Amino acid sequence: MTVGTAVKQRIFQLCDQRGLSINKLCNISGVAQSTVNNLISGRNDSMTIATIKKLCDGLDITLEEFFHAEVFRTLEQEVK
Repeated sequence: MTVGTAVKQRIFQLCDQRGLSINKLCNISGVAQSTVNNLISGRNDSMTIATIKKLCDGLDITLEEFFHAEVFRTLEQEVK
């Protein structure tokens, strides 16, 4: 699994836990819908930490809480 896929899964997980749509998350975090849609659709497999921080602010969690999830513990090394 890539980091981008893990981030996408984590965003879905957090939205599901809070009963939020991706659109609502974008609205409350100030992140462009197209930015998140590109990650979710696979057109872009990466997202900046600054963007993830904005999403975390909208979710009222820290970056540490975002990355403290099982999905990030099992990532393969991407540089070989």
